[in-house]
Amino acid sequence: MKNNMKIETQLVTAGREKRYTQGAVNTVIQRASSLVFDTVKDKKFATANRANGELFYGRRGTLTHFSFQKAMADLEGGAGCSLYPCGAAAVTNAILAFVASGDHILMTGAAYEPTQDFCNKILSKYNVSTTYYDPMIGSAIVSLIQPNTKVVFLESPSSITMEVQDVPGMVKAIRAINPEIVIMLDNTWAAGVLFQALDYGVDISIQAGTKYTIGHSDAMLGTAVSNTRCWDRLRENSYLMGQTLDADTAYMGSRGLRTLGVRLKQHEVNSIAIAKWLADRPEVERVNHPALASCPGHEFFRRDFSGSSGLFSFLLKKRLSDEEMSAFLDNFTLFHMAYSWGGFESLILTNQPEELNEIRPVSNVDFTGTLVRVHIGFENVDDLIADLEAGFSRIS
Repeated sequence: MKNNMKIETQLVTAGREKRYTQGAVNTVIQRASSLVFDTVKDKKFATANRANGELFYGRRGTLTHFSFQKAMADLEGGAGCSLYPCGAAAVTNAILAFVASGDHILMTGAAYEPTQDFCNKILSKYNVSTTYYDPMIGSAIVSLIQPNTKVVFLESPSSITMEVQDVPGMVKAIRAINPEIVIMLDNTWAAGVLFQALDYGVDISIQAGTKYTIGHSDAMLGTAVSNTRCWDRLRENSYLMGQTLDADTAYMGSRGLRTLGVRLKQHEVNSIAIAKWLADRPEVERVNHPALASCPGHEFFRRDFSGSSGLFSFLLKKRLSDEEMSAFLDNFTLFHMAYSWGGFESLILTNQPEELNEIRPVSNVDFTGTLVRVHIGFENVDDLIADLEAGFSRIS
């Protein structure tokens, strides 16, 4: 449950009770499959309390896992946190926990591509149908609710194109029609702390902790923090699906939380500076940074978020040819091409409009130029600008 401490303080202190640290500053790393019981009474107690943080069996977790789970639940105001080996596993297992054959889900049409693939290639095999919706649909989403709708899935900001959804408005409208629907949000961009999803009525806040929680591009992690209503079902279904995480990665997640606040602030400062510089470039049509007015849903960002992270995209006025694309991307000094994001380094990728149209099932994109997605790291802003400026000169 939430307390009155500011988020920066919570990031430093959450999950650091003495039981988990054994007197050290950081939580212990406890690697275990079998956990030994001294008496039959101890075994019975552990079995009865295996879902409540008692040492029972390695797949249920060790002190290392319990510390990180408690920290995440405290930070996001949830009843508990399930851990997964990656963000995609968190998304898919959260959905699977609440659907059965014959059910229907609503999925944002600008979702992370693997999330869409899961709906199209896996859920469809089990007779679970998916309707995609425009991420900017707002409260009109109720027009798409069917009698068998069990899950509404949000992602804000959207993957690649960065639309910010009116989450409170959508939640209110959905609850008025069917309060039993489970509302989930991919909250990775906000690292679970810049947007407090459960405070706005979302049932389950999901993250690829691979990104900002880990923060150093060297481990895979997924988290799903649930409210009381959905916690038991999410926890037990994920356990039955064999979802688990090694103790060392759980420890890295805990350690990442301690610097998350200061890292996010630097990502915000750097990314906004770069975004504003890009907005004045003659080569750029539009900048999709939630903190800028040019980004769809900027008004919801200003109302609901406490800050920015480092990921955004911008649109070039022209569509780059294959030769221009190679000249642009192959010769950066500081920006590197890589999937994922959230680390200390700056990254860059591009998408052509026709490529995005293939993964936008409900509407075509509203631009014809090449989209560039960047993650802004901790390098000096002037150096990053110089690198981008040289990139523009290669395509002008």
